[in-house]
Amino acid sequence: MQILSTIIRGDRDGILVPVPQYPLYSAAISLYGGSLVPYYLEETANWGLDVNSLRQSVSEARSRGITVRAMVIINPGNPTGQCLSEANLKEIIHFCYQENLVLLGDEVYQQNIYQDERPFISARKVLLDMGPPISKEVQLVSFHTVSKGYWGECGQRGGYFEMTNLPPQTVDEIYKVASISLSPNVPGQIFMGLMVNPPKPGDMSYLKFVTESKGILESLRRRAQIMTDGFNSCRNVVCNFTEGAMYSFPQIRLPPKAIEDAKKAGKVPDVFYCLKLLEATGISTVPGSGFGQKEGVFHLRTTILPAEEDMPAIMASFKKFNDEFMEQYEDYRGYSRM
Repeated sequence: MQILSTIIRGDRDGILVPVPQYPLYSAAISLYGGSLVPYYLEETANWGLDVNSLRQSVSEARSRGITVRAMVIINPGNPTGQCLSEANLKEIIHFCYQENLVLLGDEVYQQNIYQDERPFISARKVLLDMGPPISKEVQLVSFHTVSKGYWGECGQRGGYFEMTNLPPQTVDEIYKVASISLSPNVPGQIFMGLMVNPPKPGDMSYLKFVTESKGILESLRRRAQIMTDGFNSCRNVVCNFTEGAMYSFPQIRLPPKAIEDAKKAGKVPDVFYCLKLLEATGISTVPGSGFGQKEGVFHLRTTILPAEEDMPAIMASFKKFNDEFMEQYEDYRGYSRM
């Protein structure tokens, strides 16, 4: 938020943000009086990023008098769970170079990777490997935290941002702003120290650290697969595999009759579905409309964090609810079943 407050000067300053997006960005941009400039991730390409979509978003913003000053990437994605490839990161960095944009790299889920095809690669590494002039001129701010990986497991709070290629005078001013709120909790500082300086081979705790961290990640990988397979076995539900982070973001293809009933109830259709799910099963999810999505397309977000032994029963409960819901609402007037 300190970085956004530094970048945004007024309502004519825009920030490129992926959609679906983590709502903190839209909220913070609004708080600081800026303009959110959305760019849509492509679900059919496993939530991939198309540079042509970026160009279109910037062009449309400029036609409204908006000066686009920065671009946010979330890698791995929240809520979408995708990992950006090295080739995609190079395209993004080159785009920022061409458009003179600050790149904000939200990389807080970098420890949570559940496939081998696209390992996490930091935007900073790709930037520096590209060589001059790009490696010397593109301004990058990278974010990481103990809160989202196996260190803090969402309970401990601590994080940092690293600035690359920002002018020294700018860095000095950012440090001044950051110093206003220098009251970090002691456990958070301890966790941060461990994250940036983990046990090394030969240390007394090294074998235990490797065993526990590897066990956690392997279990999360299995849970991600169980959840993806479970969603894709359901009627009118399509879900990309969770490559990273800790969320699943399935698309729910709601029948027209369900959409009509949602409107009659004064609810957004995916909110209507999620409330019905909660009432029937006790499963709490977040409607996709809370993250942004294309018009007429509906999702929900849930975590892959329930205990591994509970996951099959949870997905069986979801499937029973969903298939009964679809049976109730599928329209005999021509709605096509999957």
